[in-house]
Amino acid sequence: MSSLFIISAPSGCGKTSLVEALINKNDNLCVSVSHTTRKPRPEEVNEINYYFTSIYKFKRMINEDAFVEYAKVFDNYYGTAIESIKHQLKKGKSVILEIDWQGANQVKKQFPKAVSIFILPPSKEDLKKRLQLRAQDDRSTINKRMANAKNEMLHYKNYEYLVINEDFDIALNDLETIICLPDKVSERSRLSITEQSIKYKKLLKKLI
Repeated sequence: MSSLFIISAPSGCGKTSLVEALINKNDNLCVSVSHTTRKPRPEEVNEINYYFTSIYKFKRMINEDAFVEYAKVFDNYYGTAIESIKHQLKKGKSVILEIDWQGANQVKKQFPKAVSIFILPPSKEDLKKRLQLRAQDDRSTINKRMANAKNEMLHYKNYEYLVINEDFDIALNDLETIICLPDKVSERSRLSITEQSIKYKKLLKKLI
């Protein structure tokens, strides 16, 4: 049975790497490719990582109600086309949306049964280090991302599941439990926002 999953995380938390690893392990999963007006990074490919488009075309799609969600982040637009989701679901594939909390709220209005997952770093220091090691942004942009991360992390409570990406393999296993093992109720429940908020109470206080 195909399902829709929403995964959100502050920039640099490892969300994309985790999702890529999960997709490689599961043939019945796919990522919905979003549209964006930002320029592609060196390793990114059009129509695989994103549909890279102009601001003019993006705004035209907004006017046509083509997006299930869209947002402006760091002066660039990002959006998920409704048809791309429906097309994959009809093929019997479960679809993962990598979007921020604003987009998650919009998606939930049209797809109320979508399962939402938030990923957090083990510390602010670790998050900043990952952004620096990624070597994709200058110091000013990294500082912006760190400031924005605090605001993003405030919204983790609105999600159904919480994953802490301290150890990549453990975080990947947790994601796989939530997304690929729906029958393992007890294992999934330990990753619920309620259980994780209790387990990581001290960490959450430091992050937020």
